[in-house]
Amino acid sequence: MSAEARRDVFQAISDPTRRQIISLIATQPMNLNAIADRFDISRPAISNHIKILAECGMVNIRQQGRERFCEAKLDTLSEVSTWVDQYREFWTQRFDSLDRYINKVQSKNNSNDNK
Repeated sequence: MSAEARRDVFQAISDPTRRQIISLIATQPMNLNAIADRFDISRPAISNHIKILAECGMVNIRQQGRERFCEAKLDTLSEVSTWVDQYREFWTQRFDSLDRYINKVQSKNNSNDNK
């Protein structure tokens, strides 16, 4: 399986370091050195995380002079939101059904207690 075929937004957010990188650059672009300085792992490891984020479409890397700046592309998170929403709807329906059942049982028990 090629790297492009398996890279997606879910892979991007699956790693805590990548989530931290996204949080760092969510409000303003940062250069690679500034990002790497925030972590206790090697610069090549940070570069690899940023490469994965770029392949997943979550980071845009732009060259400015001798420096490379990373900026977040948060619109890609809508794919995660859509995926989560389908399960939110499913569980909301389930909990609503459970709530109706509990109310029905309680109502039945209350009416039996009043007899």
